[in-house]
Amino acid sequence: MTALFALATSLLWGLADFGGGLLTRRMPALTVVVVSQLMAVTVLGVIVAASGGWSEAGPRLWFAVAAGVVGPVAMLCFYKALALGPMGVVSPLGSLGVAVPVSVGLIAGERPGLLQFGGVAVAVTGIVLAGGPQLRGAPVQRRAILLTLVAAFGFGAVMSLIAEASATVTGLFLALFVQRVTNTVVGGTALYASVRRGGRALPEGGGPAIRAALPALAFVGLADVAANGTYSMAAHHGPVTVAAVLASLYPVVTALAARGLTGERLRGVQAAGAGLALVGTVLLATG
Repeated sequence: MTALFALATSLLWGLADFGGGLLTRRMPALTVVVVSQLMAVTVLGVIVAASGGWSEAGPRLWFAVAAGVVGPVAMLCFYKALALGPMGVVSPLGSLGVAVPVSVGLIAGERPGLLQFGGVAVAVTGIVLAGGPQLRGAPVQRRAILLTLVAAFGFGAVMSLIAEASATVTGLFLALFVQRVTNTVVGGTALYASVRRGGRALPEGGGPAIRAALPALAFVGLADVAANGTYSMAAHHGPVTVAAVLASLYPVVTALAARGLTGERLRGVQAAGAGLALVGTVLLATG
């Protein structure tokens, strides 16, 4: 069950990243974040009310609040790093956040078998290569690397925090709701500050353009929420070290989605990374 939930997480995160990437080509990134999270909050609010999730309120929700604060900050750092570039360096480094939940699992006493340790090494190598690392070219700004490492730590921290935010399914719905409300508040504040500094909140075409993109924005927001949920279930059903690595295969999904849906060609290093990630997945699932 751990492998199943974790692989579902990778699929959902990969598709959400692909959809979010396409949307940010047409509208400001902060607008994509805020609107998609608002739609997720609406759906989760209905689910929490229908399932009686409010009865699960307790101290664990502070983990969800923390995840809701860290997530948008990590994403903003990542977007800024991508703007400074080059993407061939930033994207693979961003996937190193998997080290956070893996380290947490090891500190908590988890000891995967030799085959699983091999699977972790192979899969993580594949994840990095799937991002298409740029090994030659112009020097990379130190600030871009620093921002990327901060973002990677934030992504890994969110995985660990959301896994601790609930112990039951109904509690998970409430934790995800609290996380997304916090995401929206933090993202909305950042968007307001950006507008005050002269940035724009609306894409070309204004409100009608956002309304036309609502189905895609809803998909991005709900896929991201569902991924957090399936990861939490994966972490509760088995070793966090295994769940975290399998859940971090989403760069492979994003690359394959770009290849299949937009015709974007995979570089040789990305194809090799996808193959290694698959081998690592098999080792982890069978170990």
